[in-house]
Parts: sequence; C-alpha cells; structure tokens
Amino acid sequence: MDKLKKIIEKSLDDDKASDIISVPLAGKSSLADYMIVATGLSQKHISALAEKLADKLQELGYGRVNIEGKDSSDWILLDAHDIIVHLFREEARGLYNIEKMWSMPAFSVEANA
Repeated sequence: MDKLKKIIEKSLDDDKASDIISVPLAGKSSLADYMIVATGLSQKHISALAEKLADKLQELGYGRVNIEGKDSSDWILLDAHDIIVHLFREEARGLYNIEKMWSMPAFSVEANA
C-alpha cells in the first residue's frame, strides 16, 4: 500500500500538481486506506494529471483505474484500488475542503450513547 501511495504522490508532484495531501482513512471508511488530494492549475491540467496517473498505474501492473468527472469538471476522482485520488482546481478545492472533513476524528456512535 505504501508503495502505491508513494507512486501516486510522486507522479502528481512530477506533473506539477500542488498542495498534495494524503489522508489516512483507516477507521473512517472501508472504501479505501488513503485519500490523496491535489490541486491543478486548470481543468485541462487536472484532466492530464488524471490520465497520466491512470496510464502509469496500468503500466506498473496495478490494472485499470476508474476516472470520474474528467470531461467537464473542476473535480476529478480516481479510484486507484485502495487509494482514492481527488484532483481539484483551486477554487473547487477551497469550496469543498474534503481533506479537512476527512482529517477529523472518526465519529463513534458508542462514545455518544
């Protein structure tokens, strides 16, 4: 898992994504082990980041990566197996601020009962 996380972070950094943040999701979600959030300069830039990352992971043997929102969005999501990657334009990232939401401690029903 750490190898895949490092590959994703390096690919995004090499392709000039900014503010790359990894959020551990253990104990918060069963969907993935990590969420990686990064910012691109434009819609074209985040589309290129998504395509290059998906191609790189497939070349390295990680299989097909699902991409959502690539055609006309300020927010692209990649399902990279046990890692979810969110690519935003700066304005959209500030609006949604998902890394802050997922960085909060997990809510426990038992603790509030």
